Amino acid sequence: MNTRTQDIYRKGMKIRPFLLSILFGGLAYGVYRGVQDNYLAEIVQITKFERGIVEFFREIPGLLLIFILAAMYRFSETKVFKIGTAIMLSGVVGILLLGTSKVMVILCMVIFSTGEHILMPMKHSLALNLANKGKGGASLGISSSLSHGGNILGFLTVTGLFLLFGAMGIPKGAITGFRVVFIIAAVLLLLASLIAFTMRDQGKSVKRSRIYFNRKFSKYYMLEVFYGARKQIFLTFAPYVLILFYGADTSVIAFLLAICAAFGMILSPLIGRLIDRLGYKTIMIGDTLILIVVCFFYGFAHRLFPMHIAFIVVCINFVLDSVISLASMATNVYVQDLSSTPEEMTSTITTGISVNHLISVIIALLGGLIWEKLGIEVLFTLSAILGLANTLYATTIKKPVNQMDYSQTSDEQVLE
Repeated sequence: MNTRTQDIYRKGMKIRPFLLSILFGGLAYGVYRGVQDNYLAEIVQITKFERGIVEFFREIPGLLLIFILAAMYRFSETKVFKIGTAIMLSGVVGILLLGTSKVMVILCMVIFSTGEHILMPMKHSLALNLANKGKGGASLGISSSLSHGGNILGFLTVTGLFLLFGAMGIPKGAITGFRVVFIIAAVLLLLASLIAFTMRDQGKSVKRSRIYFNRKFSKYYMLEVFYGARKQIFLTFAPYVLILFYGADTSVIAFLLAICAAFGMILSPLIGRLIDRLGYKTIMIGDTLILIVVCFFYGFAHRLFPMHIAFIVVCINFVLDSVISLASMATNVYVQDLSSTPEEMTSTITTGISVNHLISVIIALLGGLIWEKLGIEVLFTLSAILGLANTLYATTIKKPVNQMDYSQTSDEQVLE
């Protein structure tokens, strides 16, 4: 480690295995996610209605995360990190070995999603625990950059491979290309797992989380309902609109995801500063007003423009939605303002994640049915209506008079 890195991390901590595991895990996720939707559409023959069903089951681990982690409360964070990485690996291996039947593919996706959701809080918690006092933000920044950078390289790898497959004469929709990509994802996750298992058992035991409700956070819970619904419609159906409606192949989808990840890495700090400068209320309102425009063009671009122009418009919308979704961090700042203690903030955000996933699984089912029966125009019009409702609701937010001063709180307290 260089001198600058030594300033960030606690003396005696073996940081390299953790960071390398994050990097290879990010690469594997980018490779896997880059082909997921096209694999479902072209190989597994998942229809637009069935795509909602797939997402319903895929989001179940997120909904149940609080109970999954509670079952492992005796384990250290490092051990849970290792388990999560191994579970993701088993999901990809399952897709390779268990065939292309819908039931088996969905089961393996749920397994992968379980590992993915387990890793989410562990990566942040370990990054904070390994850092020197007052360097938690820098530690989080390094691990986040490695993860996002890995995602981008993974997406671009998929784009390059499928362009190569096309040049080699492998037809679109052939399973060969997808198998090669899943093998690469499995190898990368195997490397991530092997590296993770070299990590010393460090970090606190995973604490039993709890669902925490308080009337003063009622607007935050409602905002999470709106965000969960909006997020799910785009996460589940936006790629499928590009694939089924506009014929986007795997290389295009993976390239768009790479652009989204790059914008996310670059613009996250800028949006964070805008939240501090303009206030979370302004950002919430601006975010959802832009969302209404995005929804309109997603649903009606094919009626306003020739198909080749509509396709470009929808691709731009795809990237734009990923950018404005970064503004969701404003709700966490709102919770911080309302909270009396760090523990209350953590418990409230945990509850918000559960609320978010609950509405997500419902919307996943309803969205596929609406698209099947009424068309994408109605699906994205409803999404725009949710955005408008979110805007109107955000206007009722008032800045708390008494705010907690987190600058006096150590990293150790926040992790309690």
